[in-house]
Amino acid sequence: MPVSKQHFGTTHDGFPVECYSLSNNNGLEARIMTYGATLLSLNVPDRAGNFTDVILGFDTLEPYIEEHPYFGGIIGRYANRIARGLFRIDETTYRLSINNGPNHLHGGKCGFDRRIWNAHAEEKTTGPQLTLDYFSPHGEEGYPGNLQAEVRYTLTHENELRLDYRAETDAPTIINLTNHAYFNLAGKGLVLDHQLRLIAEHFLPVDETLIPTGDYAHVADTPMDFRRAAAIGASLDTGNEQLRRANGGYDHNWILTKNHENICTLAAEVTEPLSGRQMLVYTTQPGIQFYSGNFLDGTLKGKDGTAYEKHTGLCLETQHFPDSPNHPAFPSTLLKPAEFYQHTTVYRFGPDHADG
Repeated sequence: MPVSKQHFGTTHDGFPVECYSLSNNNGLEARIMTYGATLLSLNVPDRAGNFTDVILGFDTLEPYIEEHPYFGGIIGRYANRIARGLFRIDETTYRLSINNGPNHLHGGKCGFDRRIWNAHAEEKTTGPQLTLDYFSPHGEEGYPGNLQAEVRYTLTHENELRLDYRAETDAPTIINLTNHAYFNLAGKGLVLDHQLRLIAEHFLPVDETLIPTGDYAHVADTPMDFRRAAAIGASLDTGNEQLRRANGGYDHNWILTKNHENICTLAAEVTEPLSGRQMLVYTTQPGIQFYSGNFLDGTLKGKDGTAYEKHTGLCLETQHFPDSPNHPAFPSTLLKPAEFYQHTTVYRFGPDHADG
């Protein structure tokens, strides 16, 4: 069946959570639940045609309700960090909840990844599709304006997982939605041998609390240079100050090299050498946050009881820049009434084929 639905559990306050399975004509399967619009699993083939789940997460609902590092969730209202939880719109200063040292992270203490979304599934000619929506009221986590958000997952017959985001507001607000899936294209072990290429010549240096300094730094002659494919772990032991600040790894935003605004272009590609699995990431967004799982420490037990250790997974979060509301030179994340926020990200899977 291209689309099926199952009961996945019940939240502590009694709300049922459903899990939807999307399958394309080639045997790929994605599972998404209504809690957090979370991507639970994604089964893709290697070069020999063997399927493996490449998404970190849990087998049951309960661990998702407890504290965890945003496995697979839709992040909002604002992905990434906002310094001291403060920003201004016109003459008004807004104070957001603080949940990451001195800063606001990923929408606050109860962001979109911890909310129940409405869901509607259907079969399209391009592949099975699941549309989820969530209404965020004015004042939630400190954000102004009532916001209606939507994310649409499509598992295409071209072996793509496509995410289309859309939102509108009744008062000026800020917004920056993304998906926080942790990928491991081998299905197990560390991701340090994964080969990564980023279509970016600049990144945003960060301070000790991982807030951008405001500078655009060139990647040349730094461990941030992924203009040519390189192993993720190749430069981790260089003593680089930026890597030290991120707990011995990557947790930085790269400024994508794009020829056209709002066109879905290649942003990144990842290859796992042994299996041959490759993932190409296309997006309309101006930036991509590459996170190498530096804060995983082995205490979380995931699928099949696997201990998720440091560098067990990687995230490629397509988004606007961190702390953009406090940096006028960064692309704006302001959304006004009568405007529409919308963007698209596509994850394309295949064995060892070159693209872009």
